[in-house]
Amino acid sequence: MNPKPFPGQIAEYHGKVRDVYYIENELLVMIASDRISAFDVILPKPIPFKGQVLNQIAAYMLEKTTDICPNWLLSTPAPNVAIGKKCTPFKIEMVVRGNLVGHAWRTYNSGLRTLCGVTLPEGMAENDFFPTPIITPSTKASEGHDEDISKEEIIKQGLASAADWAILEKYALALFERGKEIAAKQGLILVDTKYEFGKIGDTIYLMDEIHTPDSSRYFYADGFEKRQATKEKQKQLSKEFVREWLIANNFMGKEGQTLPNMSDEWIETISKRYIELYEKVIGTAFNPEAKSYDKTYDLICEALNKL
Repeated sequence: MNPKPFPGQIAEYHGKVRDVYYIENELLVMIASDRISAFDVILPKPIPFKGQVLNQIAAYMLEKTTDICPNWLLSTPAPNVAIGKKCTPFKIEMVVRGNLVGHAWRTYNSGLRTLCGVTLPEGMAENDFFPTPIITPSTKASEGHDEDISKEEIIKQGLASAADWAILEKYALALFERGKEIAAKQGLILVDTKYEFGKIGDTIYLMDEIHTPDSSRYFYADGFEKRQATKEKQKQLSKEFVREWLIANNFMGKEGQTLPNMSDEWIETISKRYIELYEKVIGTAFNPEAKSYDKTYDLICEALNKL
C-alpha cells in the first residue's frame, strides 16, 4: 500500500505484481513490485530487482516500437516505475504465437486443430514454427483465468469493433515482427507474447509491458534446429523455470495444494535468472538500483509535476 498519496491521486489498484495509481483520471503511475506470481498465485517471497528488470525491459521495448503504434508510456522516473496515459482498455489480450508451444501445444497435442478460431496445420511437432505467426486472443478476466476467444466472438460481443480489430491485429503482428528482429540480434527467438491495448478518444494505444519475460517466451536460437531434430527440450528464457519448480514440488495453484518453501538460495537463483534475462534480451549489463520508498516517492512526484 502507498502510505502517502501522489499529487492528484484519485484511486489505486494492487495487482498480483504491480501497483497502479490513478492520477486525475488522466495518468497512471505503475510500480513494478518484486512480487512474483505463477498459476495466478502470488508466491510468498519477493524476488530482488525483479520489478526493475521488468520495468526497464518494457521501457526499452516501448521506445523501440514507437514508429509502429502510439503507446501509453510518458516517463520512467525510477528503476521500477512507469508513468503514462490512462486508456480505456480493450478487455482482451492479443496473444501472438510464432511457435507451437505452451497452451497452443497442449491444445494441439489433445487432437484439436483449431485454437481461438484459427486453424492449426497438420503434422507439427512441439516448438515448431507456424508458417506465419498467429493471433490467439483471450479475454481479460477480472476474476479467475483468462478464456480463449475468437476474432468473430470478440466482434460479436462488442469487445472490439470490426474496424478496431483490424487495427489491433495489424499492430500486434507488426510489434511481434519487431520483437523477433530485436531478439534475433541477441541470438534469441521471440516465441510468443501478449499485448494489451486501450483507447483515448478514437486513438488506439499500446499499454502495459511488452516483450518481458513475464509476458513473453524466448528460445535460444543457437542449436534450435538440432534440438528440434533430436526432440530435445528447447533452451528458453522466461519465468517458465519457476512454474517447473512449482510443478516439481506438487503445486499448480489447485485447491488443497500448498505452496512449497522458497529458500534464500532459491530466491537468489530466481533473481539472478531475471538479471540474466535482462542482459540477454537488452544486450547490456544490468545496473541494480535499490532506492528507498521516500526517494522513489519524491522522484514520482517530481515527474508528475512536469507532466
